[in-house]
Amino acid sequence: MDWMAWTWPTAIFFAVIASLLITFTVLAIKFPETPRTGILRIETTRGDRLFITLLGSAFINLAWLGIVGAQQPYALIVCLIYAAAVFRWV
Repeated sequence: MDWMAWTWPTAIFFAVIASLLITFTVLAIKFPETPRTGILRIETTRGDRLFITLLGSAFINLAWLGIVGAQQPYALIVCLIYAAAVFRWV
């Protein structure tokens, strides 16, 4: 992976995303889900909520970098709270 200049954190990040996609695919096959309507008043499935979580987490991390600076592990805690809220109420 030298040609892409990947670092271990970058590789771990993409491995986690890939494992999430695989896990959610297996869950969708084993346990089919009917869409539900949450506080956004749109029908969402597990995959939709995962996408909303990943997109929101990206914005949280960008805002954290711009406002707070380099203490990114604390942004991860905020993202986990955000993810729990999305999967619970959206």
